Amino acid sequence: MTDSRRDEPVRLTSIYTRAGDGGETSLGDGTRTNKLDSLIAAIGTVDELNAAIGLALAAALPERLRSPLERIQNDLFDLGADLSVPPAEGSPERLRIGHEQVESLERLCDELNAKLEPLRSFVIPGGGEGGARLHLARAICRRAEREVLSAAQERAQSPPVAVYLNRLSDLLFICARVAAGDGEERLWRPGASE
Repeated sequence: MTDSRRDEPVRLTSIYTRAGDGGETSLGDGTRTNKLDSLIAAIGTVDELNAAIGLALAAALPERLRSPLERIQNDLFDLGADLSVPPAEGSPERLRIGHEQVESLERLCDELNAKLEPLRSFVIPGGGEGGARLHLARAICRRAEREVLSAAQERAQSPPVAVYLNRLSDLLFICARVAAGDGEERLWRPGASE
């Protein structure tokens, strides 16, 4: 693949095609499937997750979160591409998300978490606008992971995809704590009401 093709992987001249008006859509290999297929649900939730991260980036976040979250948005497009091109029998998998990306998330989790106070209870989602948006992204990420696992029961999927989403939800939780900053994080107090 040339550099120009890598920078322009898809050229869209018309946004609407009418091809999905009957309730079907195309996978990355050109096969048609019902829009209610569990794989399409998983791909859609990954897209929703990416939009939620974009919404979080629109808030005032600490600078050390911005670049990693922007890279993750690109990773999520790669992950969606992995989902939308079913592995063919006997052919090498065309993976974009693999163990290297999972390990990158783990390193970032360790780096960011090392600077946070240890938790004494569960965190109540919130922590200012940025923290709240990242908690929402984390919840969507958990749903995306469940939907990918559900789709994998019906058709083969790349194992690193679900692992990546699992690790990403951990990272988004840590990012939400970082974004909350001092004094904005609220912890769950069982049985307490304010």
